[in-house]
Amino acid sequence: MISPKQISKLLENYDKKNITIGVLGGHSALDVCRGAHSHGFKTLVVAQKGREKTYSKYYKRREGIGFVDEVIVVNKFSDITKKDVQEGLRKRNTIFVHNRYFWVYCNFRDIENKFLVPIYGTRDMVKLEERDVPKNQYHLLEKAGIRTPKIFKDAKKIDRLVIVKVAEAKRRYERAFFLCSSYKDFKEKSAELINKKIITKKDLGKAVIEEYAIGAHVNFNFFYSPLTGELELMGTDARRQTNLDGILRLPATEQIEVLRHVKPKYIETGHFNVTVKESLLEKIFEMGEKFVAACKKEHSVGIIGPFALQGAVIAEEGKEDIVIFDVSMRIPGSPGTLFTPYSGYLYGFSISYGERIGLEIKKAIEEGKLDLICT
Repeated sequence: MISPKQISKLLENYDKKNITIGVLGGHSALDVCRGAHSHGFKTLVVAQKGREKTYSKYYKRREGIGFVDEVIVVNKFSDITKKDVQEGLRKRNTIFVHNRYFWVYCNFRDIENKFLVPIYGTRDMVKLEERDVPKNQYHLLEKAGIRTPKIFKDAKKIDRLVIVKVAEAKRRYERAFFLCSSYKDFKEKSAELINKKIITKKDLGKAVIEEYAIGAHVNFNFFYSPLTGELELMGTDARRQTNLDGILRLPATEQIEVLRHVKPKYIETGHFNVTVKESLLEKIFEMGEKFVAACKKEHSVGIIGPFALQGAVIAEEGKEDIVIFDVSMRIPGSPGTLFTPYSGYLYGFSISYGERIGLEIKKAIEEGKLDLICT
């Protein structure tokens, strides 16, 4: 593991008046670049060959528009850990903002042990999003006392509607989902997916079988600042998923006909903005604060900056509660957070995650505390 001393030494030698904010080309890169630019930082995107034009052409900075200053093109995303790429990043005084792409396309061990570039955020916690590692997100949610769906470790004990989450056979970073309500149902539906080679029998053995929480899905997007010790609610959104969204837009009679030929898929394709009732905000903040406290207790560094608790607002006996079934340990993928009112209630105007990250890095530079927010 790259040590805090190594990162502190790098930051000590950086030219603080010439900092570059770097990001991998995908997920939330444009939001990060726009936000960094708004605070006077140079921006750099490491893009995969064949997917670089978004940054090198369409959003390149030129004639007063665009926010991407420089693009480093690599043959594949994981090449970011190559020595020459790392040297180029350090030469530019780069602080790297990690996102989902960074951890999906690169090897966890390489990022934790070989990527000798300061990362804004907690380097060794993102892997806890994975469901097959020790002390993962379920452990943290339990320690935080946050309500989660009931987990069935044995499919034979399924006694209610559940959602089964299994890694896809082809796209390992995505999950295949299916609903069932009994062991018989579980066997039939999983066998069909195995026969179609959508999942493997081996991965089914590692599946998470989770009580299906019926409610309004909401992602609660937070920001925790180690500089101030305060938690902020940046915004709330929900996922758009294909082909599920297309099926849901059909009348019920047509849905039944379509479902005879097509199975629902839950591949994330975007987000849309939602709001929550003001009466829920205190509960939402308390939930976020509990999660921050649990992270501090379980990990020496704790959570830094952006994270999201993703779940559903459910109704029980005339009152609402929140059930969380997923956690993002880094910047969430929704640029739409900017267009919800919650950061505006705090700052007087809405700000994006990219802008908030830029503000935090700028403040840390001014206070000489970069090593408090970089790992």
